[in-house]
Amino acid sequence: MPHPPEPRGCRLYLVTPPRIDLATFPDTLARALDAGDVACLQLRLKDAPEDEVLRAIDALRPLAQSRDVAFLLNDDAELAARTGCDGAHLGQEDGDHAAARALLREATLGITCHDSRHLAMRAGEMGADYVAFGAFFPTTTKDARHRPELEILEWWSSIFEIPCVAIGGITAANCAPLVRAGADFLAVVGAVWSHPEGPAAGVRAMNEAIAAAEG
Repeated sequence: MPHPPEPRGCRLYLVTPPRIDLATFPDTLARALDAGDVACLQLRLKDAPEDEVLRAIDALRPLAQSRDVAFLLNDDAELAARTGCDGAHLGQEDGDHAAARALLREATLGITCHDSRHLAMRAGEMGADYVAFGAFFPTTTKDARHRPELEILEWWSSIFEIPCVAIGGITAANCAPLVRAGADFLAVVGAVWSHPEGPAAGVRAMNEAIAAAEG
């Protein structure tokens, strides 16, 4: 099982598309993961029935873990712990965060903190392994009511050792300011899965953009 993702510079945090076809997506995912550095993969199937999520976990978790890519489940710490995931990512409304921390034990717990320094500090005190801020740019993946400024990344990374994830509409073209502001991970959906040359090209483009911003 991969260790929880640790930052080494800024790294790519890949989130699955809102809907996936398990007849074809595993091959697409494998090609994407083989195309460049990916720290972790979050399975995010909002409002899908549990049996559908279970099938996706069974199909995708081995692909990620065999490549030392941490496999995280969105929304459900109990299911993540029960199915051998490497951790869970929880929103502010996704249950009891303290209970999730205890349930996951050594596995990774990430918490969405929107644009709130208070929520981020509370998550850190609760034992979160990373905090996520966003949405930094317009996104079609979710209804983003919060739009943090770059300063929140600078503030967090200058004070706390817990990694931070930037989310929301991030692409190879706009990610440089986030990298320079101190984001440890960039969470992306469309930048990879909707890339005009395919997901593998999307992973390569994101890694190249991160390297250019760091250089």
